[in-house]
Amino acid sequence: MGRIRVLPDAVANQIAAGEVVERPASVVKEMLENSLDAGATAIRVEAESGGRRLIRITDDGHGMLRDDAMLAFERHATSKLSSLKDLQSIATLGFRGEALPSIGSVSRLTMETRAPEESTGTRVEIQGGKMIKCEEAALAAGTILTVRDLFFNVPPRKKFLRSDQTELAHIASLVTHYSLAHPDKTFELHHDYRELLHVTPVATIRERVFQVFGAQVLDDLIDLGAREVELKLPPPHPHAEDVLPEDLVRPFLLRGFVSRPQVQKYNRSSIYLFVNGRLIKDRLILHAISAAYYNLMPPGAYPFALLFLDCDAEEVDVNVHPSKTEVRFRHSSFVHDFVRDAIRGTLMDARPASELPMPEARRPQAAAVLPYSEFTQTMENARLELPEWRSVVPESAAGALGVGDADLPLFTGHSLPSGDFLPKFATPAVAASVDVAPSRLKVPNHHGGAPEGVQLDGMPSLDVLKDLRPIGQLHESFIIAAGRDGLWIVDQHVAHERILFEQVLKQRAAGRLEKQQLLIPMVVELTASQQIEYARIADELGASGFESEPFGNRTIAIKTAPVDVKPAQIERILFEILEVAERELRGASLDELRRNIAASIACQAAIKINMRLDQTKMDWLLAKLAECEYPTNCPHGRPIALRYSTREILKGFHRI
Repeated sequence: MGRIRVLPDAVANQIAAGEVVERPASVVKEMLENSLDAGATAIRVEAESGGRRLIRITDDGHGMLRDDAMLAFERHATSKLSSLKDLQSIATLGFRGEALPSIGSVSRLTMETRAPEESTGTRVEIQGGKMIKCEEAALAAGTILTVRDLFFNVPPRKKFLRSDQTELAHIASLVTHYSLAHPDKTFELHHDYRELLHVTPVATIRERVFQVFGAQVLDDLIDLGAREVELKLPPPHPHAEDVLPEDLVRPFLLRGFVSRPQVQKYNRSSIYLFVNGRLIKDRLILHAISAAYYNLMPPGAYPFALLFLDCDAEEVDVNVHPSKTEVRFRHSSFVHDFVRDAIRGTLMDARPASELPMPEARRPQAAAVLPYSEFTQTMENARLELPEWRSVVPESAAGALGVGDADLPLFTGHSLPSGDFLPKFATPAVAASVDVAPSRLKVPNHHGGAPEGVQLDGMPSLDVLKDLRPIGQLHESFIIAAGRDGLWIVDQHVAHERILFEQVLKQRAAGRLEKQQLLIPMVVELTASQQIEYARIADELGASGFESEPFGNRTIAIKTAPVDVKPAQIERILFEILEVAERELRGASLDELRRNIAASIACQAAIKINMRLDQTKMDWLLAKLAECEYPTNCPHGRPIALRYSTREILKGFHRI
């Protein structure tokens, strides 16, 4: 007797169920997609015990005819494909024809359905893959699918399910995803007779975000708008006369929302991705999102993102995995760069700032992998001994105010970097340093009433930096500045770090990075792993100002360094670059490596903690920061400036 045999249908269905039905949320996903494909405008999801005991999905879609209802439980039975050509441009969410028979093989399933053209509906009962009953029933148009006792006949699979709360969380996440993708439909989620989600049709995705997440989350999001790009394909062969020009153009459209870099999640659960309306989990797009936030957010932290990518169906293959959550793009590099540049461009345009009071949140543990700047580490580990507040009052005004020289702390010998970094303008008058347009504020003397002419609403943007007026220092480390939209606190170290970071990148791109020749080459000994990383990035180190060469066994000789780096800092910067390159950037792009080197240089060269700044230097720092392309975060992801809004100040004084 031969060794090869054909598996019985029951066994084949359970094998398919192992791929399609991983947990209760898998059932919800397959049935939700069927409901949406059926044109449903209202979908209700009910679950008990995290979906173990019961899952019921009710929709008002077009339902099924009696014959179709029976045929739907045959393997690979589908209404959504008719030929091999259809696989190349799939426009529906479900198409494999595996969901119903797979679910029915591991549960007690009942389907009640009626098509509008029939007067009565059909009830089909399946238990463990066997049809128990098929009968007529008085039903409304649409479909009700009830799944009881999931995995009742597969005990090992049932043991692998998590707690009810965990399984419910997966279901809730799934329903939330699809409610965001279809704002024109009604979605309900009930668990153990308790309503968890109920959203009604709205006109825009923004309104749906408000329904699902509330105003606080919406305020932290930046609208991408409609970002569109066209991919032009080459002709299939040089003399293709039957190919029209429009056939060689593939449009890509990206819509949605992304959060400000200051909004940092601990995992990817707040990233919602859809391609042509299909919920996906795609590593390519996830990497593009991370690349967009590179140097704007600490490693190990993730943003909120709700992205909808629409493209020609032939540009994406959704037939990669039975669960249909993975896709493969025909031009993957193009899609990656398009998503990355669209998000980063939006962030650069918005330049969002952080507000006070900051929400209390645990820092992502993984963020500690990449060290923060020297200043912020010192702030966390050392106690500041200097006065908490130092007002900046010009000497010309000191006499009038009755303040002597002894009362004014002086700048104690530290200086900002020379050359282009030195301020070129004089100290402004005291009135200019504290003026917040009093003629427009019109704050009444009596209780109540909001000032006029001040910005009270809207997302804070660092475009206002150029209008800020510094009024002093806190801990001789933070610049306190006044603006029309509130009170600002600027971290002077990370602000200077951002300035230097962008300057190094611009000089590097222009090929005119300023270097200093070391009088005696610095010899540095490397470990075995550091030697490997050095050999990999030596060219980029040289282009970034660190010209070096091998010097004997396990040592290198550094001959030049960037002009802003002190000799004592060279070895420290080199080891930091090698350490991060080994840990984080082995698979990173050349641009990411270049930005990391620039970040290390900027961190070491920037002004440090406990440095007094006079009015001129604070003015210069804010002016240079305002010129930065993205002045919101230091290269390691920490916020540069925090705003205490005028609205919060007025609330504190009971003015509004």
